Amino acid sequence: MSSKYDLITIIGPTASGKTQLAAHVAKILKGEIISGDSRQVYRGMNLGTGKDLGDYTIDNVSIPYHLIDIVDAGSKYNVYEFQKDFFRVYDDIKAREKQPILCGGSGLYIESVIKEYRLIAVPDNIELRNGFKGKTDEELIKRLSSYKNLHNQTDTTNRKRLERAIEIEEYYLNNDVDTTPLPKINNIIFGVRYSRNSERNRISCRLKQRLKDGMVDEVKALLNSGVSADDLIYYGLEYKFITQHILGQITWDEMFTQLNNAIAQFAKRQMTWFRRMERNGIDIKWIQGNLPIAEKVNIVLEMIK
Repeated sequence: MSSKYDLITIIGPTASGKTQLAAHVAKILKGEIISGDSRQVYRGMNLGTGKDLGDYTIDNVSIPYHLIDIVDAGSKYNVYEFQKDFFRVYDDIKAREKQPILCGGSGLYIESVIKEYRLIAVPDNIELRNGFKGKTDEELIKRLSSYKNLHNQTDTTNRKRLERAIEIEEYYLNNDVDTTPLPKINNIIFGVRYSRNSERNRISCRLKQRLKDGMVDEVKALLNSGVSADDLIYYGLEYKFITQHILGQITWDEMFTQLNNAIAQFAKRQMTWFRRMERNGIDIKWIQGNLPIAEKVNIVLEMIK
């Protein structure tokens, strides 16, 4: 079976089962999956980022995947690098006459390739960063909001992200940049979602399972390998709260409760981003997550003919 679309995109909040759906569709289409997740690029960050690599094997058939485990933990991968890497992989898959399937929950990363806006590499500005010393987060947020509407709220949840966001906006303000649009991709977008209660229950169950599977040991191993606590906290969610627990700053129960709530809030922000995409004219064909996997696959296959 073939598709009339150059790219099939499958999105959804965390714990929505989007990877499982993408893998089943890829098996039938003999396609390959491009991850659109901002944290799964890091090696050694497996349980905490929800790589679920077992999902890429169906009936003993291994589904090829890309942009997972491509940089070392501790580095700062960004949306510019993702866009560049995506098109490199996308062009290769198309050249081999396979079906690319983009799958992920990082709205900014997804939009960076489906909206065809060209990103640039913004260098560090040490002088500008030195000027941030002594400034409160509120002062920096006010400065960032003077450049643009803050659609991407993740820019304001971490000091390093906040400073980097201002650095990028300053660069765009003071430099000529190449705004030539990227090639247009004939793309169809599916979204997987659950009711709020079901989503919350899935998040809690998955968190308990990943802790049983050794997620704390994973974070300890990263710390022992030389990744700094500050870098792990920068990655947020699982890595932030588990690192704080390992450092003795919070108890196990506090870690679980705070992390469970933070993941649920993150899923809510993901859905807010997707709804904004729809308001801006991007068509997302939503599929109810509680449907059997075969039924979800059939919905996708019927719409891509």
